[in-house]
Amino acid sequence: MTATGNTQNRTAAAVGTMPRTTKRMGRFNQWDTPWLNRNLIIGASIIALILLAGIVGRLFWDINLAYTATSPLNLPPPGFVNSRGQAGTWEHPLGTENSGRDMLALIIVGAPNSFLVGVIAAGVGMSLGIILGFSAGFMGGRVDDFIKLISDVTVTIPSLMVLIVIQSVIRQVDLTTMALLIAAFAWPVPTRLIRAQVLSMKQSGYVQMARLSGASTFSIMFKEIMPNLLPYLFASFIGNSTGAILAAVGLETLGLGPQRIPTLGGTIYAAIRSAALLRNMWWWWGVPTLLLALMFIGLLLINLGFDEIANPRLRRSTQ
Repeated sequence: MTATGNTQNRTAAAVGTMPRTTKRMGRFNQWDTPWLNRNLIIGASIIALILLAGIVGRLFWDINLAYTATSPLNLPPPGFVNSRGQAGTWEHPLGTENSGRDMLALIIVGAPNSFLVGVIAAGVGMSLGIILGFSAGFMGGRVDDFIKLISDVTVTIPSLMVLIVIQSVIRQVDLTTMALLIAAFAWPVPTRLIRAQVLSMKQSGYVQMARLSGASTFSIMFKEIMPNLLPYLFASFIGNSTGAILAAVGLETLGLGPQRIPTLGGTIYAAIRSAALLRNMWWWWGVPTLLLALMFIGLLLINLGFDEIANPRLRRSTQ
C-alpha cells in the first residue's frame, strides 16, 4: 500500500507539473508551427505596417506635396520651433524641408519606393540564383565548375564601388534601372546557397528512391528538392532584399539615386546637402532614418524566422 501510494503521489506530482511547464512557454509558442513563429510574425507586422502606411496614406494625404514646393520652408513638426522662431502646425505633421516639400508626403511616397528597389533586385537575383544553383548542383561536372567560378569571381568584385562608377555615368536613373544594377551583384550568394543544398539533397534517400521509380529530372528537381528548399529560398530572398535596400540607400545618400522620384535615401541626401544636422532640422533626416531602421529590423526578424523554419534546432532552442 505504501509503495502504491508513493507511486500515485509521484504520478500526480508529474502530471501536476505539466500545465505549469506549458504556461511558461508563453502564448506565442502555442502558435509555433514550422511556418509560423514569433520573429516571423513581428517582422512581417512591421513591414506590413510600413507598406500599409504608404498605401493607405495616399488616400488621406496629398502626395503631390512630395513633388511640389508650395509649403512654408523648414517648418518643424507641431510642438517644436525652428531656428527662426516658426512653430510647427498640424497642416504639416512631420514638418517641411528646405524647398518647401511636405515631409509626411515624402515619407508616404518614399518608403514604398525604397522597398520596391529591394524587392525587384532580390527577385531578379533570386531568379538567377535558382536557375544557376540548380544547374550547378544537379548537373555537376563542367557546368558546376563554370558556375562556381563565375559566382566566386563576382563575389570578390567590390560591388558598391562598381555601382558608384556606373551610377555616376548614367545621367538619369529610375527605380527599375537602379534595381537591375544592384541585381547584377545579388545572384552569387543565393546561387552558392542553392548549389550547396542541392548537392546535399540529391544524395538523400527520397531522391534516390524517386530515381529508382523512374521519375524524370524535372520531377525530381521541382517535386522532391524544391519543396525542401523553400525556407532557404525565402531566407535568401529576405537577405537579398535587405542588402539591395542598403545598397540603394547608400547610392542615394551619395546623390546617385533618382533625382525626381522621392525615396528615403534621397531625402537623407537632400538633408545632408543642406546641412540639416548643423541647422538643427532633425525632422528632415531623423524621420527617414528611423523608418529605414524599422524596415531593416523587420526584415531581420523575418530572416531569423525563416532560419528557425529551416533549422529545427534553432526552433527548439527558442521554445
